Amino acid sequence: MTESDISYEVIIIEDNSPDNTLQVAEKLQELYGPQVIQIHQRPGKLGLGSAYVDGLALARADRVVLMDADLSHHPKFIPELFRKQQEGDFDVVTGTRYAMGGGVSGWDLRRKLISRGANFLAAFLLQPGVSDLTGSFRLYRKSALAAVMGRVRSKGYVFQMEVIVRARQLGLRIAEVPITFVDRIYGESKLGAGEIVAYLRGLGQLFLSI
Repeated sequence: MTESDISYEVIIIEDNSPDNTLQVAEKLQELYGPQVIQIHQRPGKLGLGSAYVDGLALARADRVVLMDADLSHHPKFIPELFRKQQEGDFDVVTGTRYAMGGGVSGWDLRRKLISRGANFLAAFLLQPGVSDLTGSFRLYRKSALAAVMGRVRSKGYVFQMEVIVRARQLGLRIAEVPITFVDRIYGESKLGAGEIVAYLRGLGQLFLSI
């Protein structure tokens, strides 16, 4: 970030995680200072949507990058998101695994097929105009994200999809940047029959709401 001449702050939304996330965040805050690392503690898992709202309220810049803290989203792509945003004055720039130059590392064939299938089905039903509807590595203009969050109702698996759908409905300008998603090294990503059913149910509800 410094090499790209981008000033930044990091806001960590900590939902009482049992994996020592808070302790790691506090060490980072000691190292870089509270002016760079902000920690917002919450009593438990209150949902991704409310985490967005809480983080947005704390953000001081006019552009906000949302990403997974386990580094499945590599920070090296952040300057690319900024360059694309400035190139066309876009309201949203989303990282895509499925455009030329993008990809996934660490997934087996089953996981890749499920992800591709889920993304294809969502794109067919929702017509979002982006190649990776289920990804979450995105740059937003702060005012644009605030407007979108006022219209989003989904929780859980289809939340990220609804954000893009509502952004399109608002007429926001959206662009994509190829990224490589790297599966987490520590911990385990859950993807079983229950998660697939929940995704399909949520997708159906979102489709009926547009």
